[in-house]
Amino acid sequence: MSNVLITGAGSGIGAGVAQELAKAGHRVLVSDLDADAAHRVAQAIRASGGQGDAFALDVTSDDSVATLLKALPCPVEVLVNNAGLQFVARLEEFPLEKWALLVEVMLTGVARLTRALLPGMREHNFGRIVNTGSVHSLVASPFKSAYVAAKHGLLGFSKVIALETADRDITINTICPAYVRTPLVDRQIAAQARTHGISEERVIDEIMLKPMPKRAFIGIDEIAGIIAFLISPAARHITGQAIVVDGGWTAQ
Repeated sequence: MSNVLITGAGSGIGAGVAQELAKAGHRVLVSDLDADAAHRVAQAIRASGGQGDAFALDVTSDDSVATLLKALPCPVEVLVNNAGLQFVARLEEFPLEKWALLVEVMLTGVARLTRALLPGMREHNFGRIVNTGSVHSLVASPFKSAYVAAKHGLLGFSKVIALETADRDITINTICPAYVRTPLVDRQIAAQARTHGISEERVIDEIMLKPMPKRAFIGIDEIAGIIAFLISPAARHITGQAIVVDGGWTAQ
């Protein structure tokens, strides 16, 4: 079993994946900008008999990453770059500071933390890096220019790091799910309803699920299962790849 650091693990996909991987026997290092949320998730993991530790982490801060590295109780063998946020607006109405923040968290932050942990992975000749991408790593939707740009960027970043780490037992891959029903997506539904001037029910049916032939939200258990496979010995030569979980969206 591995020591797994997950960013943005205080809620949503990160929290669900943390709990699932802990059930499978991994030691989970739960990190989040919201330290209290991270502690709640780690406490729930321990209450269920798993191994969970909590850490405050701001992936946009070099100092925060350095503090985390000093506080870690064990080497990080698996990194799940999951921290994310969303903002929905036309580009002309998109505050540039908000645009920059989304890219800083979901692309530059991924590079910052990966850069910090790679030396340890190289030293131990083992590492698994899994990025939480999106179907929007592959396609676009209106009003999400910063999010789509950042998620597209993850694919190029992963390919480069796959080549740079090919001399070691290190892999990096990006999971690209369609919509997962989380608090982040619930906020998106409300924002899209305001932007489009339609009801939240119509956002779900006509914007979110309509492009998916299966017309269903992706489950967090699916994401956790794919991560469990990607960090297993069976996936040791899968690297630099986009693992698409989109209900058929991009098959059309």
